Amino acid sequence: MQVDVFQATLQKTGEWLRDIRQVLDCDTDQSAYVALRAVLQTLRDRLPVVEAVHLGSQLPMLIRGFYYEGWTPLDKPLKFTRDEFLMCVSAYFGNNHDVEIARIVRTVMEVLAAHTNPNLVRKIAGLLPKDFADLTPAGVAV
Repeated sequence: MQVDVFQATLQKTGEWLRDIRQVLDCDTDQSAYVALRAVLQTLRDRLPVVEAVHLGSQLPMLIRGFYYEGWTPLDKPLKFTRDEFLMCVSAYFGNNHDVEIARIVRTVMEVLAAHTNPNLVRKIAGLLPKDFADLTPAGVAV
């Protein structure tokens, strides 16, 4: 494996974090990272295993690493309601009650659609209950 692969994944991950930072007006890459990780891991646990793996295969190598971190697919998918999904994402932010969780989820989904195949995000949206529609990018929901 060439070192260029590492530079490429660092660059791609940096682009994702930059896009999240800009939309959410985050001060640091750390804040954008927490948002990205929270949404992707919660989404991963909500999706059927085959779709979760397909999504993971579309992610840059570095993002794929923390996407799969701690995953145990045996008991998946978890059938979160919309509110439970938002509470799971919220747990990644600890006691920070100033975050707008629905906005964070929507932003990460928009960045996911911008940096992967929008049809993938459309398929994911189609697997989620109808009341998740406001959490997906406009024009993507089924």
